[in-house]
Amino acid sequence: MNPRGAYPADRAAALAGVPLSTVRYWAKNDVLEPSVSQRRVMLWSYPDLMGLRMIYWLRQTKELGDGKTVPASSMPAVRRALGQLRELDLALWMGNGGFSVSVDRAGDIHVDAEGVQEVGNRQRLLDGDIVDLLRPFATPQQTRGPDLHQPRPQLRIVPGKLGGEPHIRRTRLETQALAALVRRGVEQDKIYRLYPIATQEAIDQALDLERQLGRNLSAAAG
Repeated sequence: MNPRGAYPADRAAALAGVPLSTVRYWAKNDVLEPSVSQRRVMLWSYPDLMGLRMIYWLRQTKELGDGKTVPASSMPAVRRALGQLRELDLALWMGNGGFSVSVDRAGDIHVDAEGVQEVGNRQRLLDGDIVDLLRPFATPQQTRGPDLHQPRPQLRIVPGKLGGEPHIRRTRLETQALAALVRRGVEQDKIYRLYPIATQEAIDQALDLERQLGRNLSAAAG
């Protein structure tokens, strides 16, 4: 188990909220190669999920609140931001949240950014100038990545636990394991009985998350 998480391409795309074809293209063209494994089954890390979101956002034309637009960031700015992301203390991902990791449209990374903040002597960053890479992430392709720490109130993602897979908090019950039971035809009432360690509400949230991740892959493929 990799402490940073280990996700195959479809899982990384669904969690990041970035189209699968884009994730594969970036890996093939040396934009963001998976950092856990680049052979046979490629595996992306937890920080890679933020990297995917960051590249996607930086490479889009951004609309500001006053109706003005900001052109896509250059690839040098994107690569500089990826370098900053890789240098962040790995201990951040092993904690219990309570922080944010943001990127501004110049391609600079900020930990604990609030969306409106002072960055050295530069002007204050406003909505539209910065995106929190851990918060829910949506794209024009109708994909929507969940919060990468708390995807639902009763769910958590902790890179050092269960390979970084979403799970019901205070358990080792992965959301994708519950979704697999549904795909096999197990009725939801029976799943409640099979797992008394989890509340019905938590199981419902787990299945709802997995439906969202499935929609991400379907929307991007459509």
